[in-house]
Amino acid sequence: MSQDKAHYPPVEPIGAGLKGRCPRCGEGRLFSGYLNVNENCGNCGLGFDFADAGDGPAVFVILIVGFLVVGLALWAEVSFGPPLWLHFLLWIPLAVVGSLVPLRLFKGVLINLQYANKAREGRLDHGED
Repeated sequence: MSQDKAHYPPVEPIGAGLKGRCPRCGEGRLFSGYLNVNENCGNCGLGFDFADAGDGPAVFVILIVGFLVVGLALWAEVSFGPPLWLHFLLWIPLAVVGSLVPLRLFKGVLINLQYANKAREGRLDHGED
Protein backbone atom coordinates (compact mmCIF):
# COMPACT_ATOMS: atom_id res chain seq x y z
CA MET A 1 0.00 0.00 0.00
CA SER A 2 2.27 2.69 -1.29
CA GLN A 3 1.70 6.42 -0.94
CA ASP A 4 -0.31 7.37 -4.01
CA LYS A 5 -0.06 10.73 -5.74
CA ALA A 6 -3.09 10.10 -7.97
CA HIS A 7 -6.58 10.64 -6.66
CA TYR A 8 -8.99 7.72 -6.87
CA PRO A 9 -12.61 7.99 -5.79
CA PRO A 10 -13.49 5.91 -2.74
CA VAL A 11 -14.34 2.31 -3.51
CA GLU A 12 -16.92 0.43 -1.45
CA PRO A 13 -14.81 -2.53 -0.22
CA ILE A 14 -17.56 -5.13 0.15
CA GLY A 15 -19.01 -4.51 -3.31
CA ALA A 16 -15.59 -4.48 -4.95
CA GLY A 17 -14.59 -7.62 -3.05
CA LEU A 18 -17.70 -9.52 -4.12
CA LYS A 19 -17.00 -8.56 -7.74
CA GLY A 20 -13.30 -9.47 -7.44
CA ARG A 21 -12.16 -5.95 -8.29
CA CYS A 22 -9.18 -3.80 -7.28
CA PRO A 23 -9.55 -2.15 -3.86
CA ARG A 24 -8.11 1.19 -5.07
CA CYS A 25 -9.81 1.84 -8.42
CA GLY A 26 -12.64 -0.69 -8.33
CA GLU A 27 -12.04 -1.60 -11.99
CA GLY A 28 -9.04 -3.94 -12.32
CA ARG A 29 -9.21 -7.67 -11.67
CA LEU A 30 -8.12 -8.85 -8.23
CA PHE A 31 -7.79 -12.54 -9.11
CA SER A 32 -5.81 -14.24 -11.87
CA GLY A 33 -7.36 -17.64 -11.18
CA TYR A 34 -10.01 -19.02 -8.89
CA LEU A 35 -8.16 -18.03 -5.69
CA ASN A 36 -4.82 -16.72 -7.02
CA VAL A 37 -4.33 -13.00 -6.49
CA ASN A 38 -2.84 -10.98 -9.36
CA GLU A 39 0.59 -9.36 -8.98
CA ASN A 40 -0.93 -5.90 -9.54
CA CYS A 41 -3.99 -4.16 -10.91
CA GLY A 42 -4.15 -3.97 -14.70
CA ASN A 43 -6.02 -0.66 -14.50
CA CYS A 44 -4.29 1.48 -11.84
CA GLY A 45 -1.11 -0.52 -11.20
CA LEU A 46 -1.65 -1.09 -7.47
CA GLY A 47 0.62 -3.90 -6.27
CA PHE A 48 -1.30 -6.60 -4.43
CA ASP A 49 1.71 -7.64 -2.34
CA PHE A 50 -0.15 -6.42 0.77
CA ALA A 51 -2.97 -8.90 0.14
CA ASP A 52 -2.74 -11.70 2.67
CA ALA A 53 -6.16 -13.02 3.59
CA GLY A 54 -4.57 -16.09 5.20
CA ASP A 55 -7.03 -18.66 6.48
CA GLY A 56 -9.74 -16.11 7.27
CA PRO A 57 -11.99 -16.79 4.26
CA ALA A 58 -11.78 -20.56 4.73
CA VAL A 59 -12.62 -20.28 8.43
CA PHE A 60 -15.67 -18.09 7.79
CA VAL A 61 -16.92 -20.38 5.03
CA ILE A 62 -16.37 -23.56 7.04
CA LEU A 63 -18.18 -22.16 10.07
CA ILE A 64 -21.17 -20.87 8.11
CA VAL A 65 -21.56 -23.82 5.73
CA GLY A 66 -20.86 -26.36 8.47
CA PHE A 67 -23.54 -24.84 10.67
CA LEU A 68 -26.09 -24.90 7.85
CA VAL A 69 -25.30 -28.40 6.54
CA VAL A 70 -25.12 -30.05 9.96
CA GLY A 71 -28.30 -28.27 11.06
CA LEU A 72 -30.17 -29.38 7.94
CA ALA A 73 -28.83 -32.94 8.23
CA LEU A 74 -29.95 -33.18 11.86
CA TRP A 75 -33.36 -31.75 11.02
CA ALA A 76 -33.77 -34.23 8.14
CA GLU A 77 -32.72 -37.15 10.37
CA VAL A 78 -35.11 -36.24 13.16
CA SER A 79 -38.02 -35.36 10.87
CA PHE A 80 -37.79 -38.03 8.18
CA GLY A 81 -35.18 -40.63 9.23
CA PRO A 82 -33.71 -41.17 5.72
CA PRO A 83 -31.19 -43.95 5.08
CA LEU A 84 -27.47 -43.21 5.44
CA TRP A 85 -26.81 -43.33 1.68
CA LEU A 86 -29.32 -40.52 1.17
CA HIS A 87 -27.54 -38.40 3.75
CA PHE A 88 -24.27 -38.91 1.86
CA LEU A 89 -25.95 -38.14 -1.44
CA LEU A 90 -27.44 -34.89 -0.13
CA TRP A 91 -25.01 -33.37 2.35
CA ILE A 92 -21.56 -34.09 0.93
CA PRO A 93 -22.19 -32.36 -2.43
CA LEU A 94 -24.00 -29.53 -0.65
CA ALA A 95 -21.03 -29.03 1.70
CA VAL A 96 -18.48 -29.10 -1.14
CA VAL A 97 -20.37 -26.75 -3.46
CA GLY A 98 -21.47 -24.59 -0.56
CA SER A 99 -17.84 -24.16 0.48
CA LEU A 100 -16.24 -23.57 -2.91
CA VAL A 101 -18.68 -20.98 -4.20
CA PRO A 102 -18.40 -18.39 -1.41
CA LEU A 103 -14.66 -18.91 -0.79
CA ARG A 104 -13.58 -16.53 -3.58
CA LEU A 105 -16.19 -13.99 -2.52
CA PHE A 106 -14.98 -13.98 1.09
CA LYS A 107 -11.33 -13.74 0.02
CA GLY A 108 -12.08 -10.76 -2.24
CA VAL A 109 -13.99 -8.98 0.52
CA LEU A 110 -11.26 -9.57 3.12
CA ILE A 111 -8.52 -8.31 0.78
CA ASN A 112 -10.56 -5.20 -0.04
CA LEU A 113 -11.21 -4.59 3.65
CA GLN A 114 -7.47 -4.94 4.36
CA TYR A 115 -6.76 -2.18 1.86
CA ALA A 116 -9.62 0.06 3.00
CA ASN A 117 -8.60 -0.19 6.68
CA LYS A 118 -4.86 0.01 5.94
CA ALA A 119 -4.29 -3.29 7.76
CA ARG A 120 -0.65 -4.24 8.04
CA GLU A 121 1.40 -6.98 9.60
CA GLY A 122 1.80 -6.54 13.36
CA ARG A 123 5.06 -5.09 14.66
CA LEU A 124 6.50 -5.27 18.15
CA ASP A 125 7.60 -2.05 19.79
CA HIS A 126 10.68 -2.76 21.88
CA GLY A 127 10.40 0.50 23.81
CA GLU A 128 13.34 2.23 22.12
CA ASP A 129 13.40 5.82 23.32
